[in-house]
Amino acid sequence: MIRAFLSSTALATTLIAGVAMADDQKAPEADVAGATGANGVAQVVVTATRTAQPIEKVGASVTVLTQPAIEASQAISVVELLAQTPGVSFTRNGGPGTTTGLNIRGAETQHTVVLIDGVKLNDPSSTQGGFNSGNLLVGDISRIEILRGAQSTLWGSQAIGGVVNIVTAEPTTPFSSSIDAEAGARKTGYLRAGVGGAGDKITWRVAGGYYTTDGFSAYKPGKEKDGYQNAGLSGRLRVALAENVSAEVRSVYSKGKNDFDGFNVDSPEFGRTKELVIYTGLNFGLLDGRWNNRIGYAYTDTDRENINPARPAVPLTFDAAGKNKRWEYQGVFAVTDLVTATFGAETENARMRTRSPSTSNPNPAFARGKVGVDSLYGQLQAEVVPGLTLTAGVRYEDHDTYGSHTLGQASAAWVVNEGNTVLRASFGQGFRAPGLYELFSEYGNLNLSPEKFDSWDAGVEQRFLGGKARAIATWFHREADNEIRYFSCTGGADPLCAPGGVSRWGYYNNVLKTKAQGVELIGELKPIDSLVLTASYTYTDAETDSGANKGKQLTRRPKTMGNLSATYVWPVKLSTTVAVRYVGKTYNNDANTQVVKDYTLVDLRASYPLKDGLEVFGRVENAFDKDYQTILNYGTPGRGAFVGLRARF
Repeated sequence: MIRAFLSSTALATTLIAGVAMADDQKAPEADVAGATGANGVAQVVVTATRTAQPIEKVGASVTVLTQPAIEASQAISVVELLAQTPGVSFTRNGGPGTTTGLNIRGAETQHTVVLIDGVKLNDPSSTQGGFNSGNLLVGDISRIEILRGAQSTLWGSQAIGGVVNIVTAEPTTPFSSSIDAEAGARKTGYLRAGVGGAGDKITWRVAGGYYTTDGFSAYKPGKEKDGYQNAGLSGRLRVALAENVSAEVRSVYSKGKNDFDGFNVDSPEFGRTKELVIYTGLNFGLLDGRWNNRIGYAYTDTDRENINPARPAVPLTFDAAGKNKRWEYQGVFAVTDLVTATFGAETENARMRTRSPSTSNPNPAFARGKVGVDSLYGQLQAEVVPGLTLTAGVRYEDHDTYGSHTLGQASAAWVVNEGNTVLRASFGQGFRAPGLYELFSEYGNLNLSPEKFDSWDAGVEQRFLGGKARAIATWFHREADNEIRYFSCTGGADPLCAPGGVSRWGYYNNVLKTKAQGVELIGELKPIDSLVLTASYTYTDAETDSGANKGKQLTRRPKTMGNLSATYVWPVKLSTTVAVRYVGKTYNNDANTQVVKDYTLVDLRASYPLKDGLEVFGRVENAFDKDYQTILNYGTPGRGAFVGLRARF
């Protein structure tokens, strides 16, 4: 870390020394989850450049969900909220709390970086290093940014399909508090509350929540209900130590218990998951705020275990833990009022342990692995002519096992037609080293090679009718080489099925080239003040590009998806929404012989303000009781009605 920090600081000092210091410029904040990152303005984004920028100056494709939008959706699970945005699909092994995969533009779950309050959530002990979003509830979240497309330059090697930046609530008044309570179908209840305040020296907030449901059978033909319970806490504290100097602590904790079923059979099995996220940081400005700096330490700890009560002699069937420690430095320097430099250094150390006890081996040794990665990155953003903003960056990574790699990224945003038209384009490279589970678990393969990616997109945004209507069209393309997949050992003489003469169920190996390309269409219309119409459509042609299944659609990736919603506020202040989501057919296997049918879901929502700061709300999910699946033979919820009360004071 010291070497990386010195290198980054030397680069910054050289840059600063070459600029006349007479210019009175202010640099943006160097924290995507600080006061600026937690802002409630949809027209300002922070994820694309790691600094707050007007959205019209950003060449990447970004969707912003502010707190009013999150509350209006009445979503409980973050992944279901994300699925209401363009280019995002998900799969889930049953109900809330079960294993959940998130796919952006057809990319794998492990190819998306998920952040909460500035900390990467990817679990080193998960099967391919991706984040299981099954336990991620809305809680005290006040803002989400979804960046679609590669951004490995700023966010590391896994930011290939996109980046999801989640920020918890930041107080803006001396004292504020909130309470949300709801109940409904399947004996579901969700209670959450928060309190905090902002002063001249101290800004703070603490929040907590509890969710419970009886659920439904994870095995679709099953009769046994598989429930879920989750308790969560979050908090943030920022203290102003001096002018332009502050210290910050942020933390999120979750403890969940979910019932699940065995393979094609009802089962009493359940899993427990504990997730802890901690961030501490020091922020300081130099040169009268022209050079803003942040030194941070991020820590994640995920513990998982599965229990099978039907096996009383050895009830523990799975036991895993993943920890990640990261030191970070980020600097932002205002070169001129039109040019901003962002640069940083990171040192990450990840470790995991995993084992699967059985009746024949009730106390196996843990498979263990660890890895370290040092990184440097730099980015320059400049408005080269009025309305045209160019951004370019580079990242250097030094991996303990796979050596050094350099990645590049570039984008452009051009505002024309008096601000009514924005043209965007971006290019990014990606590199993902094999995860610890892929290398060191009982299915591991120490001979794996890194995955490599190239990604492009280009689009246009047009405003009509004096800003009452907006349309966006974006084309995207991604190519991948050396993608890693799991292979089952079903016979034959494959030496990887019996390393050291010990047989196993399967292993990971580099086998695939893949490609994905498609179009995203977004439309918004507000014909009158009381009516808002929104729509999105995504076509994604994601397919295998090598081997026996070349040309086949990637598993569980729909070619077509769409969302449509209409919200009307009646003269009596009653707000009503009809939301429709369509997901095209998918395939459950690489050969595309197992079909998962397409489906359309309709949700109805309503809310009514009883008085200032007090609102009653309700919804009917899956109003037409559609029978559908996201994974073959796994259950999904039928029609459900819910009602709740929301208070702000």
